[in-house]
Amino acid sequence: MLRAILGSALFLLVAPGTVAFAVPLWIRRSGRPSIWLEGFPLRLIGAMLLTAGAMILFDSFARFAIEGLGTPAPPMPTRKLIVSGLYRHVRNPIYVAVLSLIFGQALLWADASVLAYGALIGAGFHLFVILYEEPTLMRVFAAEYAMFQANVPRWIPRLNPWTPDNVSH
Repeated sequence: MLRAILGSALFLLVAPGTVAFAVPLWIRRSGRPSIWLEGFPLRLIGAMLLTAGAMILFDSFARFAIEGLGTPAPPMPTRKLIVSGLYRHVRNPIYVAVLSLIFGQALLWADASVLAYGALIGAGFHLFVILYEEPTLMRVFAAEYAMFQANVPRWIPRLNPWTPDNVSH
């Protein structure tokens, strides 16, 4: 379990750390605030997105390490399919969290360039999920993943949590 925790922590710093924090900070330095994004309500929404994104990200990474005994990184995958916590609402909470962090920063900083970057990252995530991640999970976890995929949406969270019949929570 220690290896999974350390691996997840390292991957958290490298992947989401770069995509959700380092790159948006770099983009922000080269841009100017957008008038149409300024204002307290949008900045408040940005702060809420940042808070929610961070909570979702940490919870999801912890589940990979503690429950799945692996990491979100493809070289060290989990030993079992994670279908607890926020995974009962949406299949991809880590990607949702990273996008929440990027869009939250865009609104907080009133930065249209960071907003555009978030849209580009979202498109990349979608392609990665449908072209690599879902086929891989279907191959590895077969019927279990098929049931998960049939009951839990890819991007828009379901309001009531799905509970698989054979998993205790």
